[in-house]
Amino acid sequence: MLALLFTFTGCESDKLQKTAITTQKSQQQAILLETIPKFSGEPYIVLNSNKPDLDESTFKMESFESYSELDELGRCGSASANIGKELMPIEKRGKIGQIKPSGWHTIKYDCVDGKYLYNRCHLIGYQLSGENANEKNLITGTRYMNTEGMLPFENLIAEYVRNTGHHVMYRITPLYEKNNLLASGVQMLIVK
Repeated sequence: MLALLFTFTGCESDKLQKTAITTQKSQQQAILLETIPKFSGEPYIVLNSNKPDLDESTFKMESFESYSELDELGRCGSASANIGKELMPIEKRGKIGQIKPSGWHTIKYDCVDGKYLYNRCHLIGYQLSGENANEKNLITGTRYMNTEGMLPFENLIAEYVRNTGHHVMYRITPLYEKNNLLASGVQMLIVK
């Protein structure tokens, strides 16, 4: 499995500003929004012909997880992990409502599955890392981005690791337009 994806927030806006996106000053630029097609109703797109830009010399055999410090606006940066069974939780996820990630709003609509427009989205899903209420691992995202864009890949990774005992390299970067507190989407890199 090689995957380099951009997961959309799912907003109906047909315009993405042609602005360079950086998540933190200390990190390399992830991608340019101008290289991403307009939102077309699909929860994600494949980037760079599905060729990850991850240096294979950084691959490790043991599990790890790493989270960026919050930037000056309180936004999460990239998170990385080598996901293995030893990271995966053995208990149910606890409450995360005490964390208010940047851009957080509680908005309910009857026309939204689950009623809430915004979710607290784990960058590295709880089922993969056991990280629960870690403010460096939670961003505000639409329910659509969380359940349709990110969750299917998290489920595939979890199933693969459980069934094979192998590890999966994973990097996820939230992408923000200028000083927007709400990410336009996330760039996911998955290598097994």
